[in-house]
Amino acid sequence: MISLRVALAVVLLGALNDIPASGQTQPEKPPVRDTSRGDKMIADYFRIETEKLVNGCLSEIKTADDWKARKDEYRRQLFEMLSLDPLPERTPLEPRVTGVVEHDQFRVEKVTFQSRPGLYVTGDLYLPKQIDRALPTILYVCGHGRVFKDGISYGNKTHYQHHGGWFARNGYACLTIDSLQLGEIEGIHHGTHRYDMWWWNSRGYTPAGVEAWNCIRALDYLETRPEVDKERFGVTGRSGGGAYSWWIAALDERIKVAVPVAGITDLRNHVVDGTVEGHCDCMFTVNTYRWDYAQVAALVAPRPLLISNTDKDGIFPLDGVVRVHDRVRKVYKLLSAEKNLGLQITEGPHADTQELHIHAFRWFNRFLKNDTSLIETTAVKFFEPEQLRVFSDLPGDQINTKIQESFVRTAYPPEVPADAKAWQTQRDGWLKSLREKTFRGWPDESDLDARSLDVGKEFDVERDGIRLVAYNFLSQPGIRLRLYVAHRAGLERNKLDLVVLNALDEEGWSKWLSAMQVGFAEQLQGEQLQPPDAKAFDETKKMFESFKWGMAYVAPRGIGPTAWDQSQKKQVQNRRRFLLLGQTLDGMRVWDVRRATQALRFAGASELSKVPLWLQGERGMSVVALYASLFEPNIARLDLWHLPASHQSGPDLLNVLRYLDVPQALALAAERSSIRLYQESDSGWDFPQAVAAKLGWDAKRIQVRALPATK
Repeated sequence: MISLRVALAVVLLGALNDIPASGQTQPEKPPVRDTSRGDKMIADYFRIETEKLVNGCLSEIKTADDWKARKDEYRRQLFEMLSLDPLPERTPLEPRVTGVVEHDQFRVEKVTFQSRPGLYVTGDLYLPKQIDRALPTILYVCGHGRVFKDGISYGNKTHYQHHGGWFARNGYACLTIDSLQLGEIEGIHHGTHRYDMWWWNSRGYTPAGVEAWNCIRALDYLETRPEVDKERFGVTGRSGGGAYSWWIAALDERIKVAVPVAGITDLRNHVVDGTVEGHCDCMFTVNTYRWDYAQVAALVAPRPLLISNTDKDGIFPLDGVVRVHDRVRKVYKLLSAEKNLGLQITEGPHADTQELHIHAFRWFNRFLKNDTSLIETTAVKFFEPEQLRVFSDLPGDQINTKIQESFVRTAYPPEVPADAKAWQTQRDGWLKSLREKTFRGWPDESDLDARSLDVGKEFDVERDGIRLVAYNFLSQPGIRLRLYVAHRAGLERNKLDLVVLNALDEEGWSKWLSAMQVGFAEQLQGEQLQPPDAKAFDETKKMFESFKWGMAYVAPRGIGPTAWDQSQKKQVQNRRRFLLLGQTLDGMRVWDVRRATQALRFAGASELSKVPLWLQGERGMSVVALYASLFEPNIARLDLWHLPASHQSGPDLLNVLRYLDVPQALALAAERSSIRLYQESDSGWDFPQAVAAKLGWDAKRIQVRALPATK
């Protein structure tokens, strides 16, 4: 009997070593790809999902008591979504003043402290020359204003120095701090935006969390200063600094007054209108709980809050800012605090304009000093960047440049459970975490049944001894996919020995299409046809002649028939849109494979409902198939090719590395299904194999089959 390994590898996947199957012709240049179908589909999906979150935002808040009952849990969720749960230890700040710069009316202390050991914060503390009593104090957090000369970063605090100077000349203390990126020690804000660090999503990491933590520790530092009135803290900043103003004001009630400038808009602007494409990762939470941004803003209530923006800001559009204000105003009204909420819109682009300054200064004077007098001084710069530099030599023990590797603690490698009871506890905990923290963005399964799949048969044709049936099904609103089922012509489906559902990536889809169009070109003409592979088609025929197998194929969203714009920019930005919706693209592809199994069993192909079902995937799609199997019943076997050993290098699933990694997911699957791994190396799977041995599972439950090493 021909082994399934050979049949699936050569016939279905094309080759063992990622090389073209024999006889297959490769085009010199791929044809221009028509992605209009996929572009429309994903745009519709983003619109539908965004509206769902918009409509749900604060919808449960009807009374002041509703708000008071929920606000602490909202704040806890925000800490978690900012990579701050559990909250890092408040380690010694180790503050230092490295120098002082004098002006006639104020002085500037160049300060540094460590928010965590080795995580340095650099800043300038502006103080009036004459201090008679403790001062109202502003934490100024800087936006993306790079100051870089002769190979030296002077920090964005030097770009925004005019704000600190104004506050000091008008009776305030003001600490202006650098951000992680664009500070004197340059970290990274652009992990997913620019550097393909998609593992940030799997880790539950966002640099917004680092900025929020640095702000919290900045307040800790200010409380140690005798010049500061710690009962009168305010925060402001613009652009990126506007976003960080939101984080600290929402998280820390030591902030009594807040003026975030050009730092917030809503999900409609970001996801549907595309303003996400103009922002780096520091502007966003890991949106596990699927918030719209008004929910962040509401956490400032009932404290004085001025939402400040210009009317021609391309990355914080006016309509979204107004919508945020409108929804937050309802919370302030419930708390009888409408006088504490303001909205100021001035004319201009995304820029640090004088009109924005004046409104912010007056707001702070009003609520921190009880002063409503006219503003008579302007905010101007007094110093060269070199004068405000904190470090002459950067500290050798800094971790700023690699903080993304340690800021969020990943799950510790688990112990092999001592017995079945210990395994059950471990297993149930992992599955709960996956449902609540990783796949929370899936549709509500209580609303789903066979009818919700809306399965329709596209065609049912027999050619050259093969029957090929195509079904369209609804994975979720906005996402309609196609499922292909093939087997020997004339063979009743309920007589099949098994059916294998293949989750196809782009390479797998292309190979399948190349083979099947030999016999079914007319039916497949709506797809982006490939050079035909007659040898692969003939081998498929022989397989069906020899075995009573059914083969099913699905290309999850964004692959094959539903591929969208293939440009690098659009691929990256669409993946980032998923994150804003509390999802990842790979996580929703897991859902697509789940729905394909349901369509295969319970809808148009229901005669297959009692036929043993196997799942198969290759490369990243092997991880997708693996996780799909955890949530669908009666998956008899998994065949996984080139399974990545970790989400650090494999598909990104939201927060998953905080709880488990691929080997632990494999152990979960092995309790329910037989596993066959096809790998160049048989190492890396000790944990699931040890669990199987400890709990007395079938010795053949997990088998690793070595493949020839690729050249």
